[in-house]
Amino acid sequence: MKKSILFIGLTFFISWLLAGLFYFFGGRWNTPSATIVAVAYMFAPMTSAIIVQKFIYGEPVKKPLGISFKLNRWFLVAWLLPSLWAIASAGVSLLFPGVEYSPNMEGMFERFREILPPERMEQMKAQAASSFVHPVFLALIMGLVAGVTINAVAGFGEELGWRGLLVHEWQNMGFWKSSALIGFVWGIWHAPFILQGHNYPQHRVAGVFMMIIWCMLMSPIFSYIRLRAKSVIAAAILHGSLNGTAGLSIMMLKGGNDMIIGLPGIAGFVVLAFVNIGLACHLGWAREDQQ
Repeated sequence: MKKSILFIGLTFFISWLLAGLFYFFGGRWNTPSATIVAVAYMFAPMTSAIIVQKFIYGEPVKKPLGISFKLNRWFLVAWLLPSLWAIASAGVSLLFPGVEYSPNMEGMFERFREILPPERMEQMKAQAASSFVHPVFLALIMGLVAGVTINAVAGFGEELGWRGLLVHEWQNMGFWKSSALIGFVWGIWHAPFILQGHNYPQHRVAGVFMMIIWCMLMSPIFSYIRLRAKSVIAAAILHGSLNGTAGLSIMMLKGGNDMIIGLPGIAGFVVLAFVNIGLACHLGWAREDQQ
């Protein structure tokens, strides 16, 4: 437990110091500088995990933290699963009052108008109008490609800590307890950027609590795939694909707000809750089969 507390403390110190300096020096969300800082922020858990595991405790990093490139079917599951979540979340969003299907993406452009400069908005509209296929298909392809490449690298920056060191250190707690605790810590860790408008720009303070719930719902699925794949790389691909395809859940929706629609909203909570129920049933059946 001492190692995990040291890791969490160091991760929060590095991450929140970085976010604090960004804000102190006038940084604003949805700018090029914010993207750079956000990527650097994602590598804080990896940095802390290596410092604690290798340099403070003098223990190996690769095997205990699950760094393995031995491919199996769980890598494919990790790659494709988030896009299914996004599509399902869009469907659930349509069940809420005031939310409509918007094939021309008027709702998406309306949401981005609040956070992007006018010239960027016009550029987005021009790109959508000139596309030879619907932008949602391009977004899916680009999200999947990014998910298994550049996004997975950034995702590894987080996952070596959350699903690497913490899964290893807290394995004796039991699957559900450790997953819930990791998700809780993971959610709080996002707070500085949520307060600046990431994911919930319309509800920044309430968004912090939404993010904690979201991470706690995702955490068991991330941990399960990391354990079944026997590799934290699979978790990094899952993370990368999630970041690459989550936007699909709101692209063709009009109405609602950031706390209701899409994968990070209540609609996404419903989808993830059902996935967790299915996972719980599967694990229960698996235990019965072993008896």
